[in-house]
Amino acid sequence: MNEKIWLSSPHMGGKEQHYIQEAFDHNWVAPLGPNVNGFEEDLQQYLHIPAAAALSSGTAALHLALILSGVGYGDEVICQSFTFSASANPIVYCGATPVFVDSEPDTWNMCPNALEDAIKARQALGKKIKAIIPVHLYGMPAKMDAILKIAERYHIPVIEDAAEALGAAINGKKAGTFGAFGVLSFNGNKIITTSGGGALVSDNAALIEKARFLATQARDAAPHYQHSHIGYNYRMSNISAGIGRGQMEVLDERVAQRRKNNQRYRDFFKDKKGISFQNEPDESYFSNYWLTAVTISPEDTGGLTRETIRLELEKQHIESRPLWKPMHLQPIFADAPYYGGTCCEQLFENGLCLPSGSNLNDQDFERIFSTLAAIK
Repeated sequence: MNEKIWLSSPHMGGKEQHYIQEAFDHNWVAPLGPNVNGFEEDLQQYLHIPAAAALSSGTAALHLALILSGVGYGDEVICQSFTFSASANPIVYCGATPVFVDSEPDTWNMCPNALEDAIKARQALGKKIKAIIPVHLYGMPAKMDAILKIAERYHIPVIEDAAEALGAAINGKKAGTFGAFGVLSFNGNKIITTSGGGALVSDNAALIEKARFLATQARDAAPHYQHSHIGYNYRMSNISAGIGRGQMEVLDERVAQRRKNNQRYRDFFKDKKGISFQNEPDESYFSNYWLTAVTISPEDTGGLTRETIRLELEKQHIESRPLWKPMHLQPIFADAPYYGGTCCEQLFENGLCLPSGSNLNDQDFERIFSTLAAIK
């Protein structure tokens, strides 16, 4: 049996063990420590922002961003429907209601027109929109200029879900640095990993300091354990941050490798009808192409569907994955408001993520392409 080719597996850079060993040598195996501080500084320098908080997950980062934005019971938060459930779940943690909006066909991310329609409709009903969550799916930046203009018009803060987009940019400005807050993820399948973890970033250093306070159980400054706020156990460990420090040293290399993978798929499919890619809308956009995502049109492929391709790859122990099922189609969010058309539904129906790991080699691509070429 052939060894499995994963969709996106962890890819170590070599220095991770140095930072981990350093933590062991100094007995910094408990939460927090020099690696956490160093990792936060690495993120700040890379993103050109003044503040970052290393946390246990991207979900934790989004939850804290909502809390710091004042989201609570009875409020509403507008969220991109075409995303992973972790973009929406923290809204419910806060006792608020998610309001989902459609995608646009250029970046596959939040549609500015649907966003404004949703704001107007909810305000007409007397609802209070407390935040907007666009997502940079598969490493492709959303149309942030248009989204921010709408948000500013209605005085609503933007929380960027950049969990999949570290290294992506618009006009050189990094994804995650456009809104009031940016959320990052370092899960095992992301472009870099801390085995599990995330970060909250912002231009507002005071709010990030408050996020650190809340993330460490909101312990007051006292010799005894005293708490004046509800806190959370959301901080990243010093060991995990050591992995992150090693990963940051190879981040640009990993982005280049993912973009090279994307180009290999484009070259392979260039003469194939009915296969379309997620594309950068213009030269100002820079996607990290964390995952190479395509749509398959059965009308143009002679009946070949996304599922046909996925199942044939699976037979050869090659992992691929459908695009995200929109949140407004999920059973748990069946009663949530939705605004827009059917763009994200069609993307889900016809879309597929192809193996995209930065550690794929020529032999892996030979297997992938030979399998794809044999599909009838």
